[in-house]
Amino acid sequence: MRPTEILMDEHRVIERVLDALIDIATEAQRQQRLDAQAAGDALEFFRIFADTVHHGKEEAHLFPAMEAKGFPRQGGPTGVMMMEHEEGRGHVRAMAEVISAAAQGDPQALQRFRDHAFHFAQLLRAHIQKEDQCLFSMADESFNAEEQRRLTEAFERAESVEIEAGLRERGLALAAALTTGRGTVPVR
Repeated sequence: MRPTEILMDEHRVIERVLDALIDIATEAQRQQRLDAQAAGDALEFFRIFADTVHHGKEEAHLFPAMEAKGFPRQGGPTGVMMMEHEEGRGHVRAMAEVISAAAQGDPQALQRFRDHAFHFAQLLRAHIQKEDQCLFSMADESFNAEEQRRLTEAFERAESVEIEAGLRERGLALAAALTTGRGTVPVR
């Protein structure tokens, strides 16, 4: 399996949890109270799976490998992806800040959670589309078979050595719990 296929499989999991996040935010507005457990689980998923596991592999391995092939970070595709990762982290932090108040029914906190959830989902969906449709194609065309193999091995090392043990599995378990009734969560 090519490294970009691994990342695209992870994108499908992330998209399913984005659907769940939007449902959580919509239901919170309807009920005038946020389900703090579900919201917290969704944010934990985005922190550990989407950011630490998925973005971690991109930032530590894929992007530097692409930059070594001549793709510029400054003003280039990897720089744009890094900026969007940071913007997403900001939305997750902002949602986390208001969970308690939104769970108590504070209207401003509910609105802030909803706004950040919708902006985050919109950002991440567009980001995923750019990676799936453009960035990963550029990577696939740039890396020969040996470079693809080394990058796949780097991803495996990242998950077994660089990233805290069990985070991937914890993220997938959260995804499964959050997306119950939406079909299965794909796992490579």
